[in-house]
Amino acid sequence: MGLKVAIQGIKGSNHHQVAKDFFGDDIELLECLSFDAVIDHLKDGIADKGVMAIENSIAGSIIPNYNLVYHNNMHIIGEHYLSIHHNLMVLKGTTMEDIKEVHSHPMALLQCKEFFREYPQIKLVESVDTAETAKRIKENQLTNIAAIAPKMAADLYDLDIIASEIQTIKNNATRFIILKKKNKVLPKEEINKASLRFITDHKRGSLATVLNVMSDCNLNLTKIQSLPVIETPWKYAFFVDVTFEKYGHFAKAKSLLDIMSEDFRVLGEYKNALLI
Repeated sequence: MGLKVAIQGIKGSNHHQVAKDFFGDDIELLECLSFDAVIDHLKDGIADKGVMAIENSIAGSIIPNYNLVYHNNMHIIGEHYLSIHHNLMVLKGTTMEDIKEVHSHPMALLQCKEFFREYPQIKLVESVDTAETAKRIKENQLTNIAAIAPKMAADLYDLDIIASEIQTIKNNATRFIILKKKNKVLPKEEINKASLRFITDHKRGSLATVLNVMSDCNLNLTKIQSLPVIETPWKYAFFVDVTFEKYGHFAKAKSLLDIMSEDFRVLGEYKNALLI
């Protein structure tokens, strides 16, 4: 059996597509109903790798996942961008007039809201995963319920797509991170992106000073996300993604940031992925 990869969701979901794109077909897919379960599979050694959505070009960051990675000492070993395509799918023979409810992940429902303005009679119902409803429609032969899910789900569960690309904003992509319990050591010449987490002093200009160090070391800041430090009210941790042309530049920045900031940690060093 191939690599054991834990995903949030089931076969036919966007996480499944990313696992397939990143690792190929020779994988054993471990379906999890939550991101916490993905982390647990990695911690317990049930899974070799994990796939986790971290941000969407429309909805922004999936903030709880940053803390999941940090507090469970996970390592980011890669990333993948996936263009999101929402399709309305039904049991074969079902028409738009037959549909009473559409079930999908809350994010998918939100991103297709404009499409359903034309169908006020259809009730939108939140579910845990885009592909889960598609599977349930097939298994229970549901004729009054439709799913919003990727094309892969329609293929897997033999459903008809009666409306394709129904997302309001067509240019919609999600960034996924690839996780491992222990860091994968890439040759330094292949590493050109890193994810960091640190806390700055609660003084004016502290964050600006840190960002200036990154700039002076030729790092390009591609993402910054602040989160409260739960144990200390009004204190914030910063999660940062940086890219660089030479690993030596990053190594210099690491040594300086370790001195200048509090609780500095490298969450992962990996290859910068491109949005296809």
